[in-house]
Amino acid sequence: MKIKRRSRALVLSLSLGMIICTMALAQTPEETTRNLWDTAFTAQKPSATTRGSANRKPTGRSYRVMTPNIPTNSVAGDTVVGVTVWRLRRSTAADTGERIIVHEGSDAVEWLPERISATTKLAEGDRLRISLEAARNGYLYVIDREQYADGALGEPYLIFPTTRTLNGNNQVKTGKVIEIPAQDDAPPYFTLRRSRPDQVAEVMSVLVTPSPLAGFQITDKAQKLSETQVAAWEKSWSAQVGSLELDNGAGKAWTKEEKDAGANAAVLTRTGPAPQIIYYRPTAKSNEPMLVNVNLRYRVATRRAGR
Repeated sequence: MKIKRRSRALVLSLSLGMIICTMALAQTPEETTRNLWDTAFTAQKPSATTRGSANRKPTGRSYRVMTPNIPTNSVAGDTVVGVTVWRLRRSTAADTGERIIVHEGSDAVEWLPERISATTKLAEGDRLRISLEAARNGYLYVIDREQYADGALGEPYLIFPTTRTLNGNNQVKTGKVIEIPAQDDAPPYFTLRRSRPDQVAEVMSVLVTPSPLAGFQITDKAQKLSETQVAAWEKSWSAQVGSLELDNGAGKAWTKEEKDAGANAAVLTRTGPAPQIIYYRPTAKSNEPMLVNVNLRYRVATRRAGR
């Protein structure tokens, strides 16, 4: 009887192993590998090269071109950058998205991050988070500048990386999400505040490089950069940048997949939630840096009647 039981156990073990292997083989590399640029064009008619791909499955999402004057052909798929901006609001019992719990004094407050459009106008006091994705391995840098009504930009500050977020690790790879601020930062959001009355926007410059930038030492604070240096980077790496926006994405709540990926507990796959905005540059090469500007614009304050 002992021999028979062991035999049955062995057969059962082998059967389960075969099932698991079959399930793993059923997932093609196209399904498990993040592919931002391919995702961006799921709404378009397949080309001659993609029509014959029998294993490709539709993702059910589509993007619209926000910059029609910048062509989308001849774009290297590993040069694009994905960006999602989240605005936080107090959660309710009816909400189904993932929450961020923040301890404010003796109270624990639950905030629900929701996607906003690239054209959303923001108010002072809005709490925001940013999720960033690169389509290749490299290094991520984020620069913040203020923009004023006359078009002038304020001094540039390198706000990522710092040792306070991910211990200064700014390496990126396909499917990895970098959140600014990180989920374990205190607080895990930044609050919009004008520094002067004529400030109209915050400009976040997102830079992805194939190797670390020389001459920088990562510290626990934001670092002031040379305006000349940043201007040179923009001239070399951000000319003719276009953008695509996810259809029906604005207003969607933060998902568990995105939360886990942002906490570095997992990576996003091809079928996972897509970034709200994809930035591209037709002339960018796979071995050169890519710089895009994300504009967070303030709402125009309206005066009260009688004033």
